[in-house]
Amino acid sequence: QLQLVESGGGLVQPGGSLRLSCAASGSIFRINGMGWYRQAPGKERELVAAITSGSTTNYADSVKGRFTISRDNAKKTVYLQMNSLKPEDTAAYYCNANVVVLKLGALRPYDYWGQGTQVTVSS
Repeated sequence: QLQLVESGGGLVQPGGSLRLSCAASGSIFRINGMGWYRQAPGKERELVAAITSGSTTNYADSVKGRFTISRDNAKKTVYLQMNSLKPEDTAAYYCNANVVVLKLGALRPYDYWGQGTQVTVSS
């Protein structure tokens, strides 16, 4: 019922910037919130940033002051602006959407995930 399409990943030098986009499409009742997770080889997946329907944001300590999450409700798109990138930011980044769907006549919460986009920070 919901598809998340990510874009914006790539190779960048340390200190550079990238902006990730995640566009949501499909028939859902409401998007409660969206966020970005990342996972590097040999490490657990971690929350990078999240934004709720009330525009409350949350960031991992490692990215505070460098990353900014934002959304465009009309476009059903969430963005992650990444500045001052470091080699340790290298990971696969995944978009997440927590939504409410109408199923069997009832409103139910559900999580959807994007396919992931690779961010590599290297000189």
